[in-house]
Amino acid sequence: MYHGVKAVQAMEGHRLRLLFDNGEWRIFDVKPLLPIGRFSELASMEVFKTAKVSFDTVEWENGMDLDPEYLYERSRACDPQDPPA
Repeated sequence: MYHGVKAVQAMEGHRLRLLFDNGEWRIFDVKPLLPIGRFSELASMEVFKTAKVSFDTVEWENGMDLDPEYLYERSRACDPQDPPA
């Protein structure tokens, strides 16, 4: 089943708080990707915090994006009432 991203919040520690189209909030840790190619540009919190929703996924101002299914499958559920940290 396809899971599109409807909202994103960039959090400290290079984590993303994501709302998917099924109403589920999830946390995705970007840190393991930072050593890989252009993802190293996201090590800068200034760049990382430019995350936005674009075409059902997350995109950064530098043009990097991630597949929404990858985000869903490799994230963990979180309580929607918990404020972003």
